[in-house]
Amino acid sequence: MFKTAFQRYINNFKGFTREVWILALITFINRAGTMVLPFLSKYLKENLDFTYSQVGWIMVSFGIGSMLGSWLGGKLSDKIGFYKIMIFSLFTSGILFFVLQYVTTFWGLCFGMFVIMAIADMFRPAMFVSLNTYAKPENRTRALTLVRLAVNLGLTAGPALGGIIIMSIGYNGLFWVDGATCILSILIFALLVKEKKNPVNPEKLNLENTPVTSVFKDKIFWIFLFVCFITAILFFQLFTTLPLYHHERFGLTEFQSGLLLSLNGILIFFFEMPIVSIFERKKTHKLQIITWGSLLMAISFFILLINTWAGILIISILFITFGEMFIFPFSNSFALSRAPKGHEGRYMALFTMSFSLAHIVSSKTGMDIISHFGYQSNWFLMGIFGITALLCCIWLQKILHSENK
Repeated sequence: MFKTAFQRYINNFKGFTREVWILALITFINRAGTMVLPFLSKYLKENLDFTYSQVGWIMVSFGIGSMLGSWLGGKLSDKIGFYKIMIFSLFTSGILFFVLQYVTTFWGLCFGMFVIMAIADMFRPAMFVSLNTYAKPENRTRALTLVRLAVNLGLTAGPALGGIIIMSIGYNGLFWVDGATCILSILIFALLVKEKKNPVNPEKLNLENTPVTSVFKDKIFWIFLFVCFITAILFFQLFTTLPLYHHERFGLTEFQSGLLLSLNGILIFFFEMPIVSIFERKKTHKLQIITWGSLLMAISFFILLINTWAGILIISILFITFGEMFIFPFSNSFALSRAPKGHEGRYMALFTMSFSLAHIVSSKTGMDIISHFGYQSNWFLMGIFGITALLCCIWLQKILHSENK
């Protein structure tokens, strides 16, 4: 029975092109080295002695840079191609991570975070467009899921290793590892994957002359982006307010916080691909799955209102992780499915920008609420956000149903 279950699990990973596997590999290397982000708020608060408000503003700079990078990455992917953008983004951001560790002033870090994220997040929309090129149409959602698995497998190792590095050689080690893995991963990509040139055909030649509705007039897509924005606000609490809560309320060390975040990655590694495969076989509508995920995320924060037992942190992580598995793979796929040919970069730029904007709102709002009203108020507000996303999903399903009649 175990052998049959294992074989079924392995079958979920069949049918991908060589390029998709290489994209997954470099994503894993890059994310395993991304140890700065989970501990950034702790580093700013505890090592550099910034106030909650200052930490929030540095995170805002981080998010604004991310928004600009997402927009540039998507626009330039449509103009000059995703391949060049991916190489420039990761190599340059790797160098900048080496430099960032020496910046310790408030304004210096605001500017540094803005610049590094403006360059680093050019990679995200370019990577999504590359999957649209390298993945087969019939397994595009699974290809997106494979890359997400690589992200989470990397994040499984990253926080735990990050905690060990902090305890042994300090926070500076995180910046060296992060920069090195950015450069290593993109060198592997440049050596093993060649830029794919689409063959010239009449459809391609006539694409620019074909009337295409502007993304800014796509009402369904904008409501969908709002749902992505809200659910991303909830997700980013994992990296902004929750690590602080672990230490201040329950006295957890960096290593213990890292293990909790690693649980998120372990669960995703074992369960996300089978879940996606099951929903694809059943042809469940993507928005219906996102609705269920929004409910699970809302529950994960309402559960945190029980603050007398540290075990509640594990239960909350379980709910937010399964909510994440229901929302993000199908959000990526839905966003790509809405994009007309030749305009994928623009759509994926707005999609990734919704996450960048969420990072701004999540960190600044969360830190300010905690500073003035405490952690309980923040968890309650996040739960309400989750319910709002759920209601928007139900509304969106009704609009789509009317459109398809």
